Amino acid sequence: MNLESFLPAGLSAEDLIVAMAALTAFVSAFAVWSALLYRDPAARRAELMATQREALRAGVSGSRRRKDRDHSMTFMRQVVDRLELMKSSQAEKIANNLARAGWRTKDALVRYLFMKVALPFAFGGMALFMVYGLNLGELDSTGKLIATLVAVILGAYFPDIMIKNAATKRQGLIRKSLPDALDLMVICAEAGLSLDATLMRVADEMISAGPEMSDEFSITSLELGFLPERQKALENLATRCNLPGVRGMVNTLSQAERYGTPLAQSLRVLSQESRDERMMRAEEKAARLPALLTVPMILFILPPLFIVLLGPAVLQVMDNFTGVF
Repeated sequence: MNLESFLPAGLSAEDLIVAMAALTAFVSAFAVWSALLYRDPAARRAELMATQREALRAGVSGSRRRKDRDHSMTFMRQVVDRLELMKSSQAEKIANNLARAGWRTKDALVRYLFMKVALPFAFGGMALFMVYGLNLGELDSTGKLIATLVAVILGAYFPDIMIKNAATKRQGLIRKSLPDALDLMVICAEAGLSLDATLMRVADEMISAGPEMSDEFSITSLELGFLPERQKALENLATRCNLPGVRGMVNTLSQAERYGTPLAQSLRVLSQESRDERMMRAEEKAARLPALLTVPMILFILPPLFIVLLGPAVLQVMDNFTGVF
C-alpha cells in the first residue's frame, strides 16, 4: 500500500509535495512579515478606548428601541436574532467570558453565538465529505460514523476552547503586570490624585509594559465617569480580570470610595503581596523543573550516552566472537 492510494483521484505524491512546500513557504513568509510588522500599542489602545467610549455613551443615553430597529444588520446578526440566542440565560455568562479574553463588543458576542451554531454543521459537513466522499482512511461504516460525530463535537466546543485559551493567556499577562501597576497607583495616590485620574495616569504609563492592564484601567476609568454607580465600574473590573489580586485591589478601592480610608498604604501592602506571589510562582516553576526534565532525559539523553559509552565495547566483542567462529 503506497501513499497514492490515500490521495484523491488525479493527485499524485509529487503534487502533494509541491503543495506542502508552497504552503510551508507561505507560512514562513507570513511569520517573518508578522514578526517585522510594527504594532503601535498606543494607536490600538486609542482605537479601543474610542469604541468603548461610544458604546458606554450609547448604553447610558441611547435608545434600545432604536437599536432594535436598525436595518444594517449583518448575516450573522440576522441568524442570531432569528434564533433568539441573545435572549438565552447564558448570554451574560458568555459575554463575561468574552470580556476576560479581551473581546468586549456586542459584535463579539454575536460572532460567538453564530460560530457556536455554524461550526458543528461546518465540521460535520467537512467530515462527511472526507470520510464518505473521498473515503479518507478507508474506514468502515462504524468508523465513518464515529469520525463524523467527533468532528461535530469538536466544532461545538471549538469556540469555547479558543475563548478559554485566550482568557488564560490574558489573565497571565495581567497577573505579571499587576505589581507594577499597583506601585504606580501608590505613587499617584501619594501625589493626591483622585481615583479616576490615578487609573488614567497608570493606564498611560502601562501602555508598553502591560497593554492588557492598561486597557482594563482605561475602561474602568471611563466607566467611573459614565456609569451611574461607581461601585459597578469597580465590580466590572474584577469580573473582567477574575484574579485574586485584582479582586483585592477592587475591594481596597471600594473601601476608599465608601469610607474614605487611606489608599496609599493599602495599595502598598497589596503591591508587596502581589510581588511575593509572583516570586513564589516563579520558585514553584523552578522546583517543578527537575521532575519535568526526567522524562526527556530518559528518552533523549541516556540512550545516546549509552550508545557512545558501550558502543565501542560491543563492537569489539562482536569482532572477537567473529574471529573465533
